[in-house]
Amino acid sequence: MEQRPIRFGIIGCGIIADIHAQCIESTDEAELAAVFDTKPESAAAFVEKYGGDVCGSLEELLARPDVEAVCICTPSGLHADQTVLAAKAGKHVLVEKPMAIRLEDAERMIEACHEAGVRLATVFPRRMSPQANYARQLIQEGRLGKLSLCSAYVMLYRDQAYYDSAGWRGTWAMDGGGAMMNQGIHTVDLLQWLAGPVTSLSAKAKAVLRSIEVEDTVTAALEFASGALGILEITTTARNAKGQRLAIRGERGELVIEEDDIVSLQIDGEDVTLPEFEAFRIIPDGHRMQIEDLARAIREGRQPIVPGTEGIHSLEIILGTYEASRQRKDISIGEKAPAI
Repeated sequence: MEQRPIRFGIIGCGIIADIHAQCIESTDEAELAAVFDTKPESAAAFVEKYGGDVCGSLEELLARPDVEAVCICTPSGLHADQTVLAAKAGKHVLVEKPMAIRLEDAERMIEACHEAGVRLATVFPRRMSPQANYARQLIQEGRLGKLSLCSAYVMLYRDQAYYDSAGWRGTWAMDGGGAMMNQGIHTVDLLQWLAGPVTSLSAKAKAVLRSIEVEDTVTAALEFASGALGILEITTTARNAKGQRLAIRGERGELVIEEDDIVSLQIDGEDVTLPEFEAFRIIPDGHRMQIEDLARAIREGRQPIVPGTEGIHSLEIILGTYEASRQRKDISIGEKAPAI
């Protein structure tokens, strides 16, 4: 018997919502039922393009019995309260990154969804790529040996007009941070997912070129639970630079990922041949895979591949970086970072 699709609502009809709608449209597992945006004209244009109904309020969308899950695509500072409201309404949740801008809010989201018996997933599409999963398997099997230096670089460009384009961009209250929280979080998450948890760090984060409250440039020195060290360099001031690069080195070999391709893999004593990975676009395919997975998790009564609890790890590193920069000292990760 063919299973019907899970019906989704989308909260927030900005740029990232287009990706969610395209992914819902491209999978048989999901169907768009309704959307809400604080700007009615944006919601109307959105449904004209992708279908579904316009809701006049968030409460109206959450009250619809045909909406089983929601994609939260609003500014970061709104994620926590909207997730809690969705959970109380019995809706499963896929929340964009960062899942929250404070650790206590992330924990509140997880607890609300647990109490309501609904699934909470957070968006980390880079984890879905076959390259990332192959790299993780290699590391977990110990084929690189004991890890020694695990570093990541995010070189992107956002001009002042980008930050000026919306009042919430580049603010502590709604963006929760800058280059690291908004753009670099995917790479921060991927680094800790591959190399293991970070236990302490020191850092500098500041607005070097942009007129914003938050940082456009970050450097951080990391120590992992394994004893390995690492460096994070993240900026939105790099013109014509490659976006993401991770280099993971151990006693037996090294692995380098640029964007989402493994560009170098060397293991002592092995003639390594990389698998023939199929072409894979992280956006929108990674989002599509997470939407498909959440739909299946709802049917199967299991946790999604990237549950809300996974959103805590990168958030601890990012908030720890900001605190280390403010205090000018090493910060231990795993302890609650102070609210901004």
